[in-house]
Amino acid sequence: MVSPSHEAMHRIFQHDPGLFSRVSHFLGVDIPRPVRATALPTDLTETSPVERRVDTLLRFDTAEQGAFLLAIEAQGKRDADKPASWAYYTAYLWTKYRLPTALLVVCQDHTTAKWAQRAVSSGPPQLPTLTLRPVVAGPHNMPVIIDPDEARADLVLASLAAITHAAEPAVNAILKALSTALRDVPQDIAAPVVEFTAQGLGKHPAKHLWRNLVAVDLSFYKSYLVEEIRDEARAEGRAEGRAEDVLTVLAERGLDVSDPARDRINGCDDPHTLSRWLRRAVTAPTTEAIFDPDE
Repeated sequence: MVSPSHEAMHRIFQHDPGLFSRVSHFLGVDIPRPVRATALPTDLTETSPVERRVDTLLRFDTAEQGAFLLAIEAQGKRDADKPASWAYYTAYLWTKYRLPTALLVVCQDHTTAKWAQRAVSSGPPQLPTLTLRPVVAGPHNMPVIIDPDEARADLVLASLAAITHAAEPAVNAILKALSTALRDVPQDIAAPVVEFTAQGLGKHPAKHLWRNLVAVDLSFYKSYLVEEIRDEARAEGRAEGRAEDVLTVLAERGLDVSDPARDRINGCDDPHTLSRWLRRAVTAPTTEAIFDPDE
């Protein structure tokens, strides 16, 4: 199953096709700013039953160099089969569209990035025939944007910086700068950046910081992430209120509440369990009697 992190690493370029020309500076290549960028179909399947699909495919038209294609692949780990697939993608696209074709691989860790940027030839050493040389965006060359003003100047690039540094210590400072930069940005511009960043962080611990920053700094935005956080907060609030109700009833009845029992009640975040304990607290002979024997 394709992960949200994988999707964000390449779809962010679909959202802002001009991002590649701004990123190319960090990749060590000189790509002219396009006068037009077009997203193309990503399905590279031929009549054979083998399905081949590139993650994102863009066409760029430039004033200086004419048109070229950019295939973008998100890569989460080393995969010995990928170089052959990438070579197929670029050769097929070159043949189909008759346009120069480049490959960008987006990674989130140094090991995968180092592996992905190796030149791989299809033939033996003395007959290389077709050589694949991807450009790679990852924590080794993407900027560390920790200044809110710098993040505000290019929000999508700042989001990509956070995504590619998701496993790096610098990600926390990048996320704080990005959330600060987004505070005064119109919702229709900020919302996609919020979502791409959340998806791109995947299962990395930094996702928790981003959720907290979104909940506090960007609480006025209407997005699935914000609504999800608000729902969780409302559920936590209801649970805390019911825990207080249970303790209040026990206190009013004069029942002794030991520290372990109090911690257990306050630590419960299941509203159904707390409701059951509240009903029992009305008639239970002791505090311990409100708990199920197998809980």
